[in-house]
Amino acid sequence: MTEYIDDELLADDMLPALNTDNNNDNNNDNDDLDDETQQLYEHFRFEADQGQQPLRVDKFMCEKLPHSSRNRIQRAADSGFVHVNDRPVKSNYKVRAGDVVTLMLDRPRHDSTIEPEEMPLDIVYEDDQLMVVNKPAGLVVHPGAGNFHGTLVNAIAWHMKDVPSYDPNNPEVGLVHRIDKDTSGLLVVAKTPEAKTSLSVQFFNKTTHRSYNALVWGHFTEDEGRIEGNIARDPKDRLRMTVMAPDSGIGKPAVTHYRVIERFGYVTLIECILETGRTHQIRAHMKHIGHPLFGDERYGGCEILRGNRSTSYRAFIQNCFKLCNRQALHARTLGFVHPKTHQQMDFTSALPADLEALIEKWRAFIMGTTNDTFADAR
Repeated sequence: MTEYIDDELLADDMLPALNTDNNNDNNNDNDDLDDETQQLYEHFRFEADQGQQPLRVDKFMCEKLPHSSRNRIQRAADSGFVHVNDRPVKSNYKVRAGDVVTLMLDRPRHDSTIEPEEMPLDIVYEDDQLMVVNKPAGLVVHPGAGNFHGTLVNAIAWHMKDVPSYDPNNPEVGLVHRIDKDTSGLLVVAKTPEAKTSLSVQFFNKTTHRSYNALVWGHFTEDEGRIEGNIARDPKDRLRMTVMAPDSGIGKPAVTHYRVIERFGYVTLIECILETGRTHQIRAHMKHIGHPLFGDERYGGCEILRGNRSTSYRAFIQNCFKLCNRQALHARTLGFVHPKTHQQMDFTSALPADLEALIEKWRAFIMGTTNDTFADAR
């Protein structure tokens, strides 16, 4: 089951006060607490990859809980809330391959009940089994990490509020896959458990078709290529993913195919086709091969990575960033077999206005240049 991380999960006022009094009476009182007071609730569970090298449990959990500080995790461990293989451990415990790390707190998890909220919803297709929606950039897909309202899931719940058989809190229905907040494009929603199962199996078996359009930094000499590398949390930046060797045993296997659509000298418009669907897969893979997505702040795409340092060029790039104030990535096509009719369903979403304007600006830029201008574009 996918976990959603609460920004306030380990907030200072949610951790128990640490007992610094060495009085024996206080210690005895703690020992006499009844079972109800002592009850702990599992909030998160992580199993260390087979390639995991020994790593302090506080550092390990920082990678897994990017919105919680290391200091808070250490305090949680000191309070007996961090367990490894069902036993409490201190923050200096070294996590090894196969260890199961759990965060146990003295309260139930945050109420993540999904409530219907009236919001615009761009529905591309709909029948009694499923619907395909076109998500705008800037809209969070699912509640979590401080976004418990105003998400795509809340909008879907409102749209389906008069359908008695649809429960937005039932994991057997709803979104089948996801895209990042600042990525636009197509998503499929299952209205019935049967549709969810059928579509999930297709995604698992890699029989669906998904392609993305991305504007990336740099010039490709080849017209197409393949990127293979495991996707794992970046130990240097807990909100970013990184790419590990396929045989490292760290992270999840991921494969991205890409094809050049149009070259603009210092940037290139490409199509990406996914074999797998990992967190930030395209963003991490393109960064890995030296071509970060244009405007992708998390992966270094908001700096001038190609081109000259003239004042006019810097101004041009800044204007481009303002036109498309996000990573230049759009989930353009989606294809799958209908779970009930067994017919092939294929959908295409036009580029959103911000991305279209960005591409047109680069087209206009390249018209006023010569081939010699891009000698350093690679």
